[in-house]
Amino acid sequence: MPKSICVIGDGGWGTTLAILLSKKGFSVTVWGAFPEYIETIKTRRENIKFLPGVSIPDNVKFTASMGEALRGREIVVLAAPSQFARGVFTILKMEDLADKKFVSVTKGIENKTLKRISEVAYDVLGKQTLAVLSGPSIALEVANGAPTTVVAASGNLKFAKEVQDIFMTERFRVYTCSDVPGVELGGSLKNIIAIAAGATDALGFGANAKAALLTRGLVEIVRLGLAMGAKRETFYGLSGLGDLATTCISQYSRNRWLGEEIGKGKSLKSILDETDMVVEGVATARSAHDLARKYKVEMPITEEIYKILYENKDPKKAVRDLMVRSPKPETA
Repeated sequence: MPKSICVIGDGGWGTTLAILLSKKGFSVTVWGAFPEYIETIKTRRENIKFLPGVSIPDNVKFTASMGEALRGREIVVLAAPSQFARGVFTILKMEDLADKKFVSVTKGIENKTLKRISEVAYDVLGKQTLAVLSGPSIALEVANGAPTTVVAASGNLKFAKEVQDIFMTERFRVYTCSDVPGVELGGSLKNIIAIAAGATDALGFGANAKAALLTRGLVEIVRLGLAMGAKRETFYGLSGLGDLATTCISQYSRNRWLGEEIGKGKSLKSILDETDMVVEGVATARSAHDLARKYKVEMPITEEIYKILYENKDPKKAVRDLMVRSPKPETA
């Protein structure tokens, strides 16, 4: 078992995992891009922007120096938001990465290249030993010790099991699998459906509409996932159905919150201006829209969310257009 771990990214999820790992006895250092904010975290022992109200143990170190963060660390947790991942990896590449192994915990698909985050990492860092960790895991709940279950996926099952051992606690259970594309796509695409779920909540549509969104949204995710080489069964597991349900229901879901604000009639710009948090589903909606066209996959809910976010379509009109499409049998 490694004894020292570096977390790249000082957001809510990166900070939560740093706390979890430190409580297991690992030496943990968190890197953040902004020196002033890093000093604030170090002084207050609280990530006031991204994980307010959670005390950070004194043995979790914070730094804005990538070299300092990596020095002597055996495992590198990649927790930067997907929109900034390539830039962060480019900084990371300038350091000595010999004998280091990587765990990506970022959910998203890069715009333009349409690459999953592990693919972006390989593109920038070369062929490293890497796993992805994903599943229904609201950061605040994990930080507060709520029972949570996720999955570690890697083409190298030996490393997936190593990641399982590293992160597993009596309140944080980790399974393993080999379907990296499925795990990454499930964790990314569900954020789009969560935006739709938030909008239906704001519009007062109730449980029937929410159930329909989760069910038909999962169908869309599976369609695209299969076209991109993922395994069907992965999407009915923790990183698929599990993460989808959590993100569409939780009061702490940033994507569901954004959808709710959209449903209230606010513009995307005004909503994003209100928060320091990165809402991954916004960028992922653009990537998914482009992927659906690339692979010729029908994704009507995703298409409507794309139009709401990027073409200012009225959410009520989007709902109507979904409901009056041509009748068809229920198929996956």
